[in-house]
Amino acid sequence: MTKSRVLVVNNGTLSLKQLRKRFEDLGSDTDAVDAASVPARLDGRYQAIALSGTKVRAYDSDYYRPLIDLVMNSDVPVLGICGGMQILAVAAGGSLVEGPQRVGGYEAQIDEEEPLFSYVKPTVTVFHRHTLYLREAPPGFRSIGRSELAPVEFLRSDDGRILGSQAHLEFRPDGLEIMRGFAQLYR
Repeated sequence: MTKSRVLVVNNGTLSLKQLRKRFEDLGSDTDAVDAASVPARLDGRYQAIALSGTKVRAYDSDYYRPLIDLVMNSDVPVLGICGGMQILAVAAGGSLVEGPQRVGGYEAQIDEEEPLFSYVKPTVTVFHRHTLYLREAPPGFRSIGRSELAPVEFLRSDDGRILGSQAHLEFRPDGLEIMRGFAQLYR
């Protein structure tokens, strides 16, 4: 049986190794490229795309144009994590606001009927390391999870193909189980 393959786009995360290991622990091979080096097309090589977090540039649509085009023109499931979700939300017309710095584990409530959350309870503890927040879902998306500081803790496109997490899912047990839910979408 051929393993599924995930294209992991490194947007400057400090935890690329952990993110790739999570996918590999879930049975997928991974290839990593930086945002400036994404392929124009997937050509059947990948069954999913994951966008890592980023330290800067979520608003820089020109810099991320090749990545945004790849995501919007592909037909595979996409998971944006932290800055990866923010890049997708800004590209869709969303805006970010500055908020208090959160580092560590925080609780979030999720929409139980969402396939992404098949392996977790209605309240999850996920890892945060950021100061920017998406206050509302952009057009074509909706919030599928929320926390005290982030009304859009998790995001889903109306067609269900593009998902996002404000939290870093590469850490904490609930993060792994949410990624397991994502893996079920491309296998």
